Amino acid sequence: MDTMNLNDGLWLVRVRVPGVQYFLEHHYGFFYILTNASMEETTFTTTSEYKIIRCKAEKSKLDNWKVVIKPDKDMSCQDMDVFDGHLVLSVLKEGIPSFCSIDMHMLIDQEKPMQVQDLQPWVFPMPSGLCNILSGSNLDFMSSIYRVVVSSPVMPDIVVDYDLRRRNFSILDQEEVLGSISTSKEHSPSNKTSNKQHLCTRKDLQEWNDLIEEFSCERMDVVSHDGTRVPLTIVYSRQARMGKAPGILHGYGAYGEVLDKSFCSNNISLLARGWIIAYADVRGGGGDPAWHKAGTGLCKLNSFYDFAACAKFLINEGYVHKNQLAAMGCSAGGLLVGATINMFPDLFSAAILKVPFLDICNTLLDPSLPLTNLDYDEFGDPRLEKDFKTIHSYSPYDNIHANICYPSVMVTSSFHDSRVGVWEAAKWVARVRETTCHNCSRLVILKTNMSGGHFAEGGRNSQCEDAAYEYAFLMKTIGWLDEEKNYKVF
Repeated sequence: MDTMNLNDGLWLVRVRVPGVQYFLEHHYGFFYILTNASMEETTFTTTSEYKIIRCKAEKSKLDNWKVVIKPDKDMSCQDMDVFDGHLVLSVLKEGIPSFCSIDMHMLIDQEKPMQVQDLQPWVFPMPSGLCNILSGSNLDFMSSIYRVVVSSPVMPDIVVDYDLRRRNFSILDQEEVLGSISTSKEHSPSNKTSNKQHLCTRKDLQEWNDLIEEFSCERMDVVSHDGTRVPLTIVYSRQARMGKAPGILHGYGAYGEVLDKSFCSNNISLLARGWIIAYADVRGGGGDPAWHKAGTGLCKLNSFYDFAACAKFLINEGYVHKNQLAAMGCSAGGLLVGATINMFPDLFSAAILKVPFLDICNTLLDPSLPLTNLDYDEFGDPRLEKDFKTIHSYSPYDNIHANICYPSVMVTSSFHDSRVGVWEAAKWVARVRETTCHNCSRLVILKTNMSGGHFAEGGRNSQCEDAAYEYAFLMKTIGWLDEEKNYKVF
């Protein structure tokens, strides 16, 4: 819309095409557009690669698109922010998130499409560990300071300001974890600057305060059933007895969402006891749009095979004892874990399914439920025979095996959950108890929150109580209670 001529109404930038995304930013008479639209001839269809396009911010010239930053096979753009003098890009390189900035004059004077590395980008300095990076509130168009929140499985959240003009950074604040992080690390020559103070902006005096001396964080590529390499992040204490340790494998793998691997202080309780905590970025999850597509619809089975491959890797490569591996999934992650248990009932010794999506066939056949129509794009439409056969082949509720020993399972549900019906967990638990082997001593627990919704109840105390209950369940079922005396617990 032209703010000088409001009567002209809204401008249509581009006719909507299924699967095509557009992210627009304005910069002195031009629109910069991050899009995955294919620009072959006059047909605008989706591709898995994002590019940045420029056009004049004039109603009559919105169709005259010019590519300024073309796709890079080694780096994919996830988001962008445009400022007076700089363009900031959120990128993925080899599956690792990062940020970089480009001087706007490099784009303004540009005559032909170029890749990011050809535009003299400044890649934001990051800790050596595997990081989760979130953009802060950067609303000042004229500012040359860009704020982000950096975290990793072994580093508490840290707020960092990056100076795009001087190309250095300042550590502003970091979450403290009492009893586990040394407070003696230097950030300035005086060694008197606390974590809560604004630190010196000289790069050589900056130091990331992490737990790397106590815990290790590794990223591995696991070969799945079809040869695809699946990223697996593994966190463990340096005291852990590799090959004899218990472990937890987290997974999600849906809606293009990146599995959360940010720092969680609750994990210290398990890590300090010698547990291995792993995160499987299976297909269907976030990152590259093609990665998400490869785990949806008729290809959904890839997610389960990826998860199983990561579990087998932890055992075969000597990280976790074969009889002490647990799985954990929330919501659609519960579908992932539930389906994998049906396919590989001997792989896990315990599992925690939090508000899990277990009765997928019946749910998607009921269009009156709030998310059913939206889920057709993710899982397929069971009203179509081909989709129905695929969904029914992995539906956790419909594929429980009779007289087979299942792992100990704890299932949580919420009575007021508007996303996943409370009955799904109840039905699944009842069928597992009724159908599976009655001679084994495995537990199948249903824990229902009668007042919460999909994300349970808020509040730090409630979250700590839930985590304590889950960890107690894991320690009891894995049989690790007698081993605690061998480890220092912070």
